[in-house]
Amino acid sequence: METRLNRNGTVFERQSIAEMAGYVPGAQPDGLVVAKLNTNENPFPPAPAVMAALRDIPADALRRYPDPVARGFRQAAAALHGVAPEHIIATNGGDELLRLAFTTFLDPGGTVGIAEPSYSLYPVLAAIQDCRLCRAPLADDWSLASGSAAVWNAAGARLAILVNPHAPSGRLSSAAELAAVAAAFRGVLLIDEAYVDFVDPARGHDTLALIRDLPNVLLLRTMSKGYSLAGLRFAYGIGAAPLIAPMLTKTKDSYNVDAISQRLAETALRHHGHAAEGWATIRAERARLARELGARGFDCAASETNFLLATAAHETAGGAEALYRGLAARGIFVRWFDQDRLRHRLRITIGTPDENDALLAAVDALSRQA
Repeated sequence: METRLNRNGTVFERQSIAEMAGYVPGAQPDGLVVAKLNTNENPFPPAPAVMAALRDIPADALRRYPDPVARGFRQAAAALHGVAPEHIIATNGGDELLRLAFTTFLDPGGTVGIAEPSYSLYPVLAAIQDCRLCRAPLADDWSLASGSAAVWNAAGARLAILVNPHAPSGRLSSAAELAAVAAAFRGVLLIDEAYVDFVDPARGHDTLALIRDLPNVLLLRTMSKGYSLAGLRFAYGIGAAPLIAPMLTKTKDSYNVDAISQRLAETALRHHGHAAEGWATIRAERARLARELGARGFDCAASETNFLLATAAHETAGGAEALYRGLAARGIFVRWFDQDRLRHRLRITIGTPDENDALLAAVDALSRQA
């Protein structure tokens, strides 16, 4: 795209940037907050060892540049997942890994395949890269429609992104389903596993075999959700060495993750058990909240994440939006999306038991007023 320059010096961005819509994050309320259940943050604190490591950061960690390839963290992640460090890249949040995938594997103007609906940042990254989107609509049960890989191949897509467990529905696609998509797709399949820590272990879900068997699979893992480190902005990718190497040595920023983040993220992984205890509590609260909302007339999609997608008891878009605004007025913040298939639904983060009880009490109060 040709750069636009206004004679008065007021417009400098490319035309495509001027015309695109930016990503809209969940609200960060600054007034009354009883329960913040709109951005899928973990309601429990990080491991005590992480906080101790933060207190013990030496001055040299600030004075000197960090390890440019995060060797300590990558070794810890490799040990946890049973892979070699060259299969790991550390990034400044999951969003950086997504951006690296666009800039490393797609030419400007190329095509990326996504499911619809999914994470609203994907179209934004495509617009920044001047890429075309090839959307594969999800089935009524939020599963990936058969033939999606063929559709992406026909469009010439060199990258496809699937969030699994799915957001915003919470549905889990099996490793076998994902393997079939990856085997049929001719480009790089990035599986965004931001919520995988909350999957019930009884499901036996394991995607690590995919990166050993399929050279085009890149897994995204984050420390934000499962490890209670959203404020740290730290994530990592797992994939075959030929996928990781160009991002690690060519397209990432020279010092993309700072020394403090590296140390705390490594500590969190080495104290994995503490985080896992929190995941179990979240799973139990997820089941309880789904039951309680169901008793109040909501329909909650089966979820393997730290949130529920709840169809409002009132079957109209206005019902969901009105409930969203009514809850916000009471300091209960959930997420409402003004888009197809989601307007009559609310996405609700699983909070602490007290936060979930506050949500239910507010729903009851609003129902009495209706």
